[in-house]
Amino acid sequence: MPDHFYVYPAYLLKSGSRALGRRVPTEVALPEVNVDQIMAAASSLGYRVVSEPDKQYPRQFYRYSGRVKVVKKAGVSKAKFLRELAETVRRRAEAGKA
Repeated sequence: MPDHFYVYPAYLLKSGSRALGRRVPTEVALPEVNVDQIMAAASSLGYRVVSEPDKQYPRQFYRYSGRVKVVKKAGVSKAKFLRELAETVRRRAEAGKA
């Protein structure tokens, strides 16, 4: 089993449906998100991350929105990580606006 997983911005977008790749509930999903925000939030949660800006999400092959490679931590599922990540991105965005 790999020691990492990938996070595409489409996983966290409120405007996307589950069929288009959203992986979090709509109440947690974000109106906008990019690779830089994902990297900053994942790093603040203590994960090692690598940006891959030239990659595209297969379900949205026409958009090069990039992806983030995240090194797994023991006992943390991808679903739990994505929810925590979305909440962290939201908090960081709100703190930046204040």
